[in-house]
Amino acid sequence: MSKIYWFTGQPGAGKTVLAKALQDRLEWMRRDVFHIDGDDLRDLIQNKDYSKEGRIKNIELAQSIAKYLYNKECDVVVSLVSPYLEVREKFKQDMGDSITEIYVYTMDIRGREQFHVSDYDVPTSNFISIDTTGKTVEQSFKELIAQL
Repeated sequence: MSKIYWFTGQPGAGKTVLAKALQDRLEWMRRDVFHIDGDDLRDLIQNKDYSKEGRIKNIELAQSIAKYLYNKECDVVVSLVSPYLEVREKFKQDMGDSITEIYVYTMDIRGREQFHVSDYDVPTSNFISIDTTGKTVEQSFKELIAQL
């Protein structure tokens, strides 16, 4: 059965690194897996609008692509800041048990703090929380797998 894994969190928290590690694990299990990365998506559609409206447009596009791939029986791993709770919650409601939201955060300084979204909404229900502070990728990934 296909699944959507939606990684959310501020830039530099480790979303994409963990998403790629999960993609590798799923592919090793012989699953058809696609990774949708927020930066890659913005480059592809040339959306450099970081206003709330521009961000929502990017999130909704990622959601549409994820839903399409899921309906084609592929696993989808998404790494996107996706700062707005109401947009994520609506998608989770629409997709039901087929989606797992993974909130990745850190207290470490990683050089992407200038890109942080001031109005980011932390998940409030039905999500996995991964604190990457002071941890290696391997440690954080082990924690993720244990919670999945």
